[in-house]
Amino acid sequence: MALFIAFYAGALTIFKEPISHWATPPLQHSESISLSAVPSVLGRVIKSHPEAAQRIQLNLNPETHHTQQIMWTVEGEKGGDHDVSSLRYFSAQLDEHQDLVTTEVYPATVAQFIDTLHRVVGLPVDSDPNRWIMGIFAILYTLALVSGLIILLPILVKELFAFRLGRKPKRVWLDAHNVVGVTSLPFHLIMAITAFGFAYHDLIYDAQDKLIHEGQLRQALFSSAPKPNPEQSTDPATMLSPEELLATAKEIAPSFVPYQLEYAGITTPRASVMIWGNDADAITPRAPGGFIAINPYSGEVQSTDYLPGQQPGEMIAVSSFFALHFATFGGSPIRWAYFILGLAGAWLFYTGNLLWVENRRRHSKPDGRLFNQRKDVKVMASLTVGICLGSVCGISLMLASSKWLALEAQATYLHFQWVYYLTFFATIAWSFIRGAARSLVELLYAAATLTVAIPVTSLLSIIIPSTGLWMHTDLNTLMVDIVAFIMAVGFGLLGRATYKRVYHSQIIDSVWSYRPALRSL
Repeated sequence: MALFIAFYAGALTIFKEPISHWATPPLQHSESISLSAVPSVLGRVIKSHPEAAQRIQLNLNPETHHTQQIMWTVEGEKGGDHDVSSLRYFSAQLDEHQDLVTTEVYPATVAQFIDTLHRVVGLPVDSDPNRWIMGIFAILYTLALVSGLIILLPILVKELFAFRLGRKPKRVWLDAHNVVGVTSLPFHLIMAITAFGFAYHDLIYDAQDKLIHEGQLRQALFSSAPKPNPEQSTDPATMLSPEELLATAKEIAPSFVPYQLEYAGITTPRASVMIWGNDADAITPRAPGGFIAINPYSGEVQSTDYLPGQQPGEMIAVSSFFALHFATFGGSPIRWAYFILGLAGAWLFYTGNLLWVENRRRHSKPDGRLFNQRKDVKVMASLTVGICLGSVCGISLMLASSKWLALEAQATYLHFQWVYYLTFFATIAWSFIRGAARSLVELLYAAATLTVAIPVTSLLSIIIPSTGLWMHTDLNTLMVDIVAFIMAVGFGLLGRATYKRVYHSQIIDSVWSYRPALRSL
C-alpha cells in the first residue's frame, strides 16, 4: 500500500513542472526588468532584504514558466534538507517610476507536495527518518521482486501471456497481474535500487568517509567548489550582466538551453551563479536539469560537473543513477513511458493486495451456507481500498482545489497537506464503515468524480469567467486536463465493472461480494 502511493504519486511527479504551471494563476502584467539592469536591481533587493543574498533566482522566461522574474525564499525554523513546507517566497519588480517593489508571493506548491508523498511513501514530511522508512520498503520490495521471480519463473514462462478470459475473474486478474509485473520488471528493479540509494545516501557517504577516505570525503566531493577570492568585489551592482554569463555558458555547451540563473553568496568572496537549463541530447544530472557554475564578478567558470553533455566520467555515472529514477534522459518519449510504467506499478500493487485477500477467503460450505470471513482478511481488504483510493482521491481533490485556493492568493503548502490528509483519512474511515466491497465501488466513483473535477475546474474559467479561474493554453499544461479526464473515465469504468462484481457476481462467498440478504444467514 505504501508502494502504491509511491508509484502513483511518482508517476504524476514525472510531470511536476506542467502540474505546477497548471495550478499557477496567470502573472499580473508588469514591466520586465532588462537583463542589463539585473545586477543593480539585485543590489537594491539585497540592500532592503539581506536574506536574499544567500540565494536569489532570475527566471529568464517568467511568462512561459508562470513564475516571477526575480524570486528568493526564506526558510522557516522547521525547514531543512528536502522539506519545503516552511518556505516563504518573495519577488521583486520595478514599478512605473522604477522604484523597487518587493512582495510575498504564493506559488502553487501542490506538485511539490505530490513529490513529497512519492519520496516518503505517503508520510507528510520529507525527513531523514521518513526516507529511511522508504528505504526499508525498497529493500523488502527488491527482495520480493527477485525471490518472486525465481520461485514463479517456471510458471511465468509457461503461462505469461495466457489470458484466460473465459475463466473466473480472479484468474483474469492474476494473468494481467503477472504480465504487467514481468514486462515491467527492469523498471521496478531500477526504482527499488535507486530508491534505496536515495534513502541511505548520507549513511553510505558517512561509511565511505570513515572506511575509505579517512575523513577526507567532504574535501574530495567539494574539490571543484568555488574557491573564495578575497580580492573580488562583493557589491552585486558590479557583477557581470546575465547576457555575458549566458554567452559563456553558450560557448562551452552550445546545445544547453538555460532557463534560470541562481545567484548564491553574491555578497561574499565565494560568490557563484548557477545557470540552470536542459540539453535534450545529454543525460540530465538532476530532475530540475543541470547547471554550469560561474563567478558572477569575473566570469570565471567554476564547475561543469553538473552541466549536461560536459560532465566528467565519474559524474556521468552518478548522474545516470539520478536520470534512471527521474526519467531525465531521452526526452518526452521516456517521460511518458515512465508515467505509464508508474501507473502500471501502482495498479500492480493494488491488484496484488486484491488477489492476496481473495486467496484467503473461506469458501462456502457444501450446503451453501457462508462462512464469516476472517477478521484479518477483512481488515486488509478495507485498508487496501481506503489507503490506495484515499491517496487517489486526496491527490485529485488537492489538484482540483488548488486553483480555488489560489483565488485567495494564499494557497500554501500547509493548505494542500490539510486537503490531502483529511480526504485520505476520511476514505480509510469510510472503507471500514461501509466494508471493503461496497466502499470499493463508492470510492472508485468518488475518484472518478474528483479527478474529472480537475479539467472541469479549467473549463469553468471559460464558461463562467467571473469565477476568476484560469486555463493555460500551452500544450504541456493542457495535457494535465486531458490526462486527468482520461484517468477519470478509467476510474469510472473500473467503478462500473466493480459494481457488477460486488453486487451481481455468482461468487458470493468473497470479501469482494455483497449480498445483504445472504449476509444475514
